Amino acid sequence: MDPTLKLLAFLILVLANICPIKSDFSHCEKVVKNWAFSSLQRVKEDKHTLRDLLFFLHVPRTGGRTYFHCFLKRLYANAQECPRSYDKLRFDPRKQECRLLATHDDYSMMSKLPKEKTSVVTILRNPVDRIFSTYEFSIEVAARFLVHPNLTSATKMVGRMRPGATGVSTLDIWPWKYLVPWMREDLFARRDARKMMGSIDIKRNDPYNMEKMVMPLQEYINDPRAHELVHNGETFQVAGLTNNSYFAESHEVRCCVQKHKILGEHVLEVAKKRLDDMLYVGLTEDHRESATMFANVVGAQVISKALTENSSMESAANSKSGQGSSHSESLPENDDNQDSTSDHKADEIGSAEDLEEKKETMTVGKLMEAYEGCISSLRKTQSRRRKSSLKRISPANFSKEDRSRVSEVVIEQIRSLNHLDFELYKYAREIFAKQHKHVVEKLSSMESESMFNNPGGITMWKFFSSAMYIVVLLVLLFLCVNARRRMSKVKI
Repeated sequence: MDPTLKLLAFLILVLANICPIKSDFSHCEKVVKNWAFSSLQRVKEDKHTLRDLLFFLHVPRTGGRTYFHCFLKRLYANAQECPRSYDKLRFDPRKQECRLLATHDDYSMMSKLPKEKTSVVTILRNPVDRIFSTYEFSIEVAARFLVHPNLTSATKMVGRMRPGATGVSTLDIWPWKYLVPWMREDLFARRDARKMMGSIDIKRNDPYNMEKMVMPLQEYINDPRAHELVHNGETFQVAGLTNNSYFAESHEVRCCVQKHKILGEHVLEVAKKRLDDMLYVGLTEDHRESATMFANVVGAQVISKALTENSSMESAANSKSGQGSSHSESLPENDDNQDSTSDHKADEIGSAEDLEEKKETMTVGKLMEAYEGCISSLRKTQSRRRKSSLKRISPANFSKEDRSRVSEVVIEQIRSLNHLDFELYKYAREIFAKQHKHVVEKLSSMESESMFNNPGGITMWKFFSSAMYIVVLLVLLFLCVNARRRMSKVKI
């Protein structure tokens, strides 16, 4: 298809989502309230306990990729991971024996999961920083296509890359499948305009406002596509109301909230309720504390669960081995459909066995050590790739110092456009503080119990008690000697 037609189709697809439906206030209020009421159902199960399936709801630009690669990939074998698609899952998870689902899909994914057997975790970020990061990443990925001479060649390259791709492409992931093509077309248009103008001198004053190179930040945040995909994105994703939602009423609810700001309070309450029911809520800004808490809340339970299951499997295997070989010979022969999958199953069993072997020696402390090494390596790789991409739009490179120089007018506009996300983030900080307190109390309790219940703990306690006893005796002896000396001086 011609690139111009593709661009037109893309615009129609996105703009079609911008509320062409009936949206008067009374109708909208009814729609939003009915949806909110049906969504506010209490979860009876203990949210602190890890269930069979872990759903990592990955909010874009919150640091979730590091958690996936540096924590979850170490805790779960490949065979335990649900088939991933950051767009739409093309399978029914209820029929799978998977243990981990990590995706950019919103909370509506829970409608396809067994709720009573699923724990949800997520990470949230300060909304202003998340908007900056979303803008920068959209441009960074789009800039990689500037190595091609024109938009047509870039589009053809994308078409050739996808069929042979083994992983999930950024261009297939929500919301980047919308945001990156938008920025890609914009970068090519600005490059063509510069060529038409001839040689021009572009000075690096404010990379967020260099319209000859990239779309200015203020233009970006005011575009209808940003309103649809970016602003209040954390709230809509946690509530399950993105344009990637499985809820049939999501489009109408989202449109009503965008048209009538006051109705957003109902969506915010649902999002808060979702956070309340989650096993873990992390914060991008409190990186070290969040990672430590994730290791102790999620990692510790995954390790413990795996060891318990492994022990049960060993017991079952031992009991079967005592029955002799006659049982295995009497098994029915049914190999009609096994030849094509036997190698795959062998791989899955092998990877599962490798993981169990790792988990037998894995501890929370070792998990954190592995995480620190992994995140350091991952950050270096991401930094190199970012520098390589942004060279193509130099001098419009981005940094934390540049962010601090963006006008307060633009910052205030971002705050206003993301009012729901600010309220949700504030609530997430409260949850984080409660989680932190709960973990500290639990660890203190476990340390006390281990001291008195474990042989090693008893030994250490006895040693400590003996040492204290000796110290007390020495102090008493010292006091007695001093008292005698004083008495002898008085007699003289």
